[in-house]
Amino acid sequence: MLAQRLSGILPPLSFEEAIETSKIFSVAGLLQDSPLVVHCQFRSPHHTISDAGLVGGGHIPKPGEVSLAHNGVLFLDEFPEFRRNVLDLLRQPLEDGRVTIARASIALTYPARFMLVAAMNPCPCGYAGDPIKPCICSPTLIQKYRGRISGPILDRIDLHVEVPAVDYEKLRSEIQAEKSSAVRERVSRARNIQLRRFAGDGVFANAQMKPKQLKTFCRPDSAGQAVLDQAVRQLGLSARAYHRILKVARTIADLEDSRNIATHHLLEAVQYRSLDRRLF
Repeated sequence: MLAQRLSGILPPLSFEEAIETSKIFSVAGLLQDSPLVVHCQFRSPHHTISDAGLVGGGHIPKPGEVSLAHNGVLFLDEFPEFRRNVLDLLRQPLEDGRVTIARASIALTYPARFMLVAAMNPCPCGYAGDPIKPCICSPTLIQKYRGRISGPILDRIDLHVEVPAVDYEKLRSEIQAEKSSAVRERVSRARNIQLRRFAGDGVFANAQMKPKQLKTFCRPDSAGQAVLDQAVRQLGLSARAYHRILKVARTIADLEDSRNIATHHLLEAVQYRSLDRRLF
């Protein structure tokens, strides 16, 4: 449910993003009544999907799910159930924002810059850490289950969030929660800040920052740098994880309309790395 709501709180596509997305859907033969795709797409393939279905393929290679989710959300439920060779194909699009499909007679490159959302159980039985129902899985079985996700893929996921079971009292409660429209307003304000920051650079969001932009716009103060130094040493974070923490912290600061990255922004970004390899 949370993954499905995500596309609803994202701001509308810019004209350039809408053109890119519409081209992909046109090539795939999926354009509907409107010739222009103006909303973020939500794609949710089943865990039995093939490598060609995920990244594209065929005699004349057509776009796969990673390209159909361009500028939108790609949701992979039951993440460890996907075949490992299929998941490893996500490395290039997650890193470069595009995917290249090579055949004997032709090689095509499709854009594939998407927001990956993956969901998994804490263990095969699903009750590890549950305060009521006991887990029946052995530590070895849990480690084997979680080990289906390779370190390089996990390293490319910015936010690791544990979602506990919802209490029955909250399920039956009639108290109105915050609406998606209100969240969308905050997200849109933060995205507008980023568009002004990167005007003319062809970058639409903090996640797309290049190293030069990272050094310019993500410079923590001395206290924040000390927090990062400690996190990198104690958690064994990679250089990629370090850069992603800076981008997440910059986004958290944008949501608070803060010009500078404060220490508490960095601390929040660091705590989202809970599933990195040393802790996994």
